[in-house]
Amino acid sequence: MFIDPPYNTGSAFEHYDDGVEHSLWLSMFRDRVELLRRLMTDDASLWVTLDDNEVHVARCVLDEIFGRANFVSTIVWEKDKGRRNDTDISTAHDYVCVYAKDRRRWAITRNLLPRTEDQLKRYRNPDNDPRGPWLQGDNGTAKSGSEKARFPVVLPSGRVVQPPSGNFWRFSEENLNRARAEGRVHFGAGGDSMPVIKRYLTDVQDGVVPRTWWTAEEAGTNQDAKRDHLRKLLPDIEPFATPKPEQLVRQVLQIATNPGDIVLDSFAGSGTTGAVAHKMGRRWIMIELGDHAHTHIIPRLRKVIDGKDTGGITQSVNWNGGGGFRYFRLAPSLLEKDRYGNWVVSRDYNSAMLTEAVCKHEGFLYAPSDTVYWQQGHSTERDFIYVTTQTLSRQQLAQLSEEVGPDRSLLVCCAAYRGAAEEFLNLTIKKIPHAVLHRCEWGRDDYSLSVAQLPGPIDDAPEGEAGAVTVRAATKKRGRKAAAQGPELFEGIE
Repeated sequence: MFIDPPYNTGSAFEHYDDGVEHSLWLSMFRDRVELLRRLMTDDASLWVTLDDNEVHVARCVLDEIFGRANFVSTIVWEKDKGRRNDTDISTAHDYVCVYAKDRRRWAITRNLLPRTEDQLKRYRNPDNDPRGPWLQGDNGTAKSGSEKARFPVVLPSGRVVQPPSGNFWRFSEENLNRARAEGRVHFGAGGDSMPVIKRYLTDVQDGVVPRTWWTAEEAGTNQDAKRDHLRKLLPDIEPFATPKPEQLVRQVLQIATNPGDIVLDSFAGSGTTGAVAHKMGRRWIMIELGDHAHTHIIPRLRKVIDGKDTGGITQSVNWNGGGGFRYFRLAPSLLEKDRYGNWVVSRDYNSAMLTEAVCKHEGFLYAPSDTVYWQQGHSTERDFIYVTTQTLSRQQLAQLSEEVGPDRSLLVCCAAYRGAAEEFLNLTIKKIPHAVLHRCEWGRDDYSLSVAQLPGPIDDAPEGEAGAVTVRAATKKRGRKAAAQGPELFEGIE
């Protein structure tokens, strides 16, 4: 998970109220982090970008929720290479706090960073060793050591060398003799130089351990992100004040995820996390409550899918477009409590909205018939649903059962009913609040989201591998009903 919450700087950013009172910000942050942790697998990690305004108290909250043993690191990211003269001290960095659900599990799965071109150039092969490029390992002398590390060495030229007075070899005589027998010692082109024990590129880790200092060159800057946004991505839309560069998110995903993994960002902003995850072959879920879900995120992702996003990490990962995404709008709560504490249908719902929502919860496709009032949706050609806020009498149920007939089945969701439900074999009768409540998953530690890869291109996207995901809430289905209409599960609920 990667989140970039508002920094609570006191600034009035156009896209966020980034200056709420301190305790309100902490409450917001704590509530969201607690929910995010419940969604994490045991080998997952949370990466949080913050600045000096709240990072220290946020660490206390994160320690409490995750446990101090699951703190991984605080990374310092050079967000700005420039210098401001209108402040006491010009800020050049932000922080990335890293926590694991279970650090021991995460340490096994975390990845190394690929070596840069400069790091690879350090490995050379001046003697054409068939084992390939190598780097100087233990070599030369040091000011400290034991007398055992002052032994003489006979060079191939016949000359005998040993450390100067007060110095010691960096290797033991045993290690030197073993490396010499294996042909892993270099004595210079003429065989008359000080010994160097080789460290082959093929023998070292396939990558480098990440450091806590991320430079602007490797992770990008806020200005890099703005330039990508203005020049290449969405030139007609005002960018965020401090957008995160794609290089920063790429570095996080390189360490914490693998192709096909799911990346969640609950502060989607302008959609950087989803764009980077998509280009890197990860599946992704983004959540955003602001209008920029429409002004920034959707237009940006369409460019990514269409192969028209030429900025950010596009060239470095050879991205040419493809895949797709599904967009769901969060509905208001279907249920609320009345003044007596009883669950009732929310007053925000009219009859059509209620029917559609219950169809989604029950796994039916909302498709009201123009001629048959009780056919408001279906799961198969012979299995239908009828939703009403009325209290149904036994006579009304009997009439419904007769109209449905022996070759069809009907799920009846009503406010209440009279009579024995078992009397009508072709009807399944449920009370609306209870029918919905038993599908809710409040207070669980594991919400068991069922995430499926997209079957094909969405939003007029070109053919290609799907990098986005569709999320389906875990539900119990009636045994006689066919599979739920997956892609439409939340679509249309507004």
